[in-house]
Amino acid sequence: MSEANFVYLTKERLVELEKELQDMKLNGRKEIAAKIAEARAHGDLSENAEYDAAKEEQGLFELRISKLENILSRARVIDPSHFPDGEIHILSTVVIKNLKNDKVIEYTLVSPEEADFQAGKVSITSPVGQGLMGKKVGQKITVKAPAGLLEFEILTIK
Repeated sequence: MSEANFVYLTKERLVELEKELQDMKLNGRKEIAAKIAEARAHGDLSENAEYDAAKEEQGLFELRISKLENILSRARVIDPSHFPDGEIHILSTVVIKNLKNDKVIEYTLVSPEEADFQAGKVSITSPVGQGLMGKKVGQKITVKAPAGLLEFEILTIK
């Protein structure tokens, strides 16, 4: 498997995904099957909206299981102790200042599968993540984002 096919996860996120998959397989499938059986009991399936909705939910549910299995089969746990100090890498938490509005922001750089902008977790494949990778404190970067050109100064790396 090539390096590009790996999915890099923290140990914590790997455990979360494994638990989610296990719960979906053990409990979720039973719940969906019960919904389908209940809808089927309402009679004519050709005009049964509940049955159609339950079957659609089952399809989306199985798609999520498949996606989780795929991610876990390609997962590699990240050990940040192997990365150089003083340089931004995956799992670095950085404090940056937007040079246009002087707003100070803190982000943690994560894999695309762990990204959650609301929680301050930015993907290393996003424009901001790509612009920050490999940089050091004091450096200024310009990032081309959907909102236009953004300019940042790196204040700290944790």
